[in-house]
Amino acid sequence: MTEQPKSNNEMSKDEQIGYHKGSINTLLAERSELLKMAAVTEQLINAHAQELDKLGVKLQQNSVEKKK
Repeated sequence: MTEQPKSNNEMSKDEQIGYHKGSINTLLAERSELLKMAAVTEQLINAHAQELDKLGVKLQQNSVEKKK
């Protein structure tokens, strides 16, 4: 995963700031990618649900929540 930093006593204030800013930037990028993946998954679920609906298959309300 990520490399553990030196203890706060061994790092200068600037090093600590840089470490935390870098961590936040990495985590923000990871969150963004996760949200993209969730959006694609939601689109695929909705597409399959629509096709099943066209074929006359009704899904339970709690198994697929269609966005209105």
